[in-house]
Amino acid sequence: MPTFVPRIEPAGFAPTRRDWLRLALPGLLGGGALRAGTPTKPRAKSVLIVFTSGGMSQLDTWDPKPDAPQEIRGAFGSIATTVPGLRFGEHLPKLAALAKHVTVVKSMTHDDADHGSACYLTLTGHQHPRKSSNPRPAATDAPSLGAVVQRVRPSDQFPHAAMQVNGPLWTPREPGPGQYGGFLGRGFDPLEFGDVTRGSDLLQGLSRPADVPAGRADDRRALAEQLDGRAKLWTGTAGQAEVLRKTYDLLNAPKTRDAFDLAKEPDAVRDRYGRYRAGQACLLGRRLVEAGVPWVTVFFNHSVRGQDALPDDTDAYGWDTHNDIFASMRDHLLPRFDRSFSVLLDDLRERGLLATTLVVCVGEFGRAPTVAVEKTFVGSSPGRKHWPRCYSAVVAGAGVTPGAVYGASDRQAGEVKADPVSPPDLAATLLDALGIPADATYADPAGRPLRVTPGDPVRGLFS
Repeated sequence: MPTFVPRIEPAGFAPTRRDWLRLALPGLLGGGALRAGTPTKPRAKSVLIVFTSGGMSQLDTWDPKPDAPQEIRGAFGSIATTVPGLRFGEHLPKLAALAKHVTVVKSMTHDDADHGSACYLTLTGHQHPRKSSNPRPAATDAPSLGAVVQRVRPSDQFPHAAMQVNGPLWTPREPGPGQYGGFLGRGFDPLEFGDVTRGSDLLQGLSRPADVPAGRADDRRALAEQLDGRAKLWTGTAGQAEVLRKTYDLLNAPKTRDAFDLAKEPDAVRDRYGRYRAGQACLLGRRLVEAGVPWVTVFFNHSVRGQDALPDDTDAYGWDTHNDIFASMRDHLLPRFDRSFSVLLDDLRERGLLATTLVVCVGEFGRAPTVAVEKTFVGSSPGRKHWPRCYSAVVAGAGVTPGAVYGASDRQAGEVKADPVSPPDLAATLLDALGIPADATYADPAGRPLRVTPGDPVRGLFS
C-alpha cells in the first residue's frame, strides 16, 4: 500500500488560506456511512484531551508508593490531596488541591511498549499492525478519534469538529501515526495548530491579503463550487458544497476567528497559564471548548523526547525519561505541568464549562517501577524505562465522579489489581460521552465493517 508522508512544518507553523481550504475538503478516500450501534445519551458537549507524550511516571505523579523500597518509590516524596487517603507526588501541590474535582484512574493497561505504536493506540483506539514500533503515518491507518468525530458528528459552528494544539506530536524524531484522518482521507485530519506562543501568526491564514479583493475571493469560491460539482460526477459521492460554505464562513467571520486569537485574552490570564508552549496551548484548548469545538487535543509535550537535542529548552522536554528522571521532572516537566493543567481545570470550572466538558489527561504509557540507569540512553543518573502494563490517567467534568479513584495498582504500581482500563476502553468512554456508540461501524478501505473502537465505555467513572 502507498505510504502517506504528512507535511512536516517548522515549529510555529501557521496555516495559510490554502491550508484551511485543503484541510476542510474531505478526501476522496473515505469510509462508508456509519452504521448505528447501541444508542447512547450524550454526557458532554466537548472532549478535551491533555496528552502527556513520552510516558509520564505514575509513581512520581498520580500513584506514588511511599511505603515501597527506595529503588521503587524513587527520589520524590508524596503529599496529601483534598481527597482523604489519596496522595500525589510532592511536585504536584496545585493539582493536589484540585483532587476533589477529578477521578484518578490507576489501572490503565496495555501491552505496546514503544512510543509510536502506543500513541497510535491511544489516539485512535486501535492497535497498530506493528506493535511496539515507531512506524510512519500511512494512508491505511485507522483514523484518529478526532477524525472519527468529524466523520460522524460534524460541527455546525466550525468546518472542523476536531482540533489539535501544539502539534504535530513527534514520536520520537518525526510526526507519528494516529494523529490524522487515516483511511478516511486527509480531509478528515483534525485542524492543527503548532507553537501558539507565536501570537498573531496563528491568524495569518484567516485574513484576506490586501492584494486580494473581495470579488476575487468570491470568484475563487465559485470555481471551487464548480470543481465540487465535477467531483460529484466523477466519484458518485455527495458534493462538498456545505463544507466549502462553512470554510468560507470561517474565513469571513471575525467572531469565529476570535476563538483562535490568544491576544483577546487579558495578560493576567495568559500569565496565569504560563507564557510557554504548553501553557498557552492549554489556554487555547479552553478557548476552543468555550467556542463549541467538540473535540480538542492538546499535546502538552510536542515531542516524546526532545531533551537529548535541546537539554536547556524546557519546551522541548517530553516524559520519556530513561535516565536523569528526577532532575528532568523536578526542573523541567512537573512545575509547568502542575501549573498549567491545574489552571486549565480551575478555569473551566470557574467558567461553568467543566459540567459539559469531559477532560482527560493521559499519555501512551507509564514508567517502570524499578529505578535504574540505562546505558544506551543519554544521562548518567537513574531513570525509569517504558511501562505499559500499569499507569494512570486523570478524568474530570461531564458527570465524572469528583474526588474518586477508579481501579487499583499493586504495591509497586507495576501491575493492575482491579478494574483494568485499556486505551480502547478509554476511547470508547470519550466517544460515548459525545453520544457516539463505540460499537458503531463504518467501512474500512476494503469495504469491511470496522468498529469505531473495540473498547467498551467505562461508565463506572461517572456519578
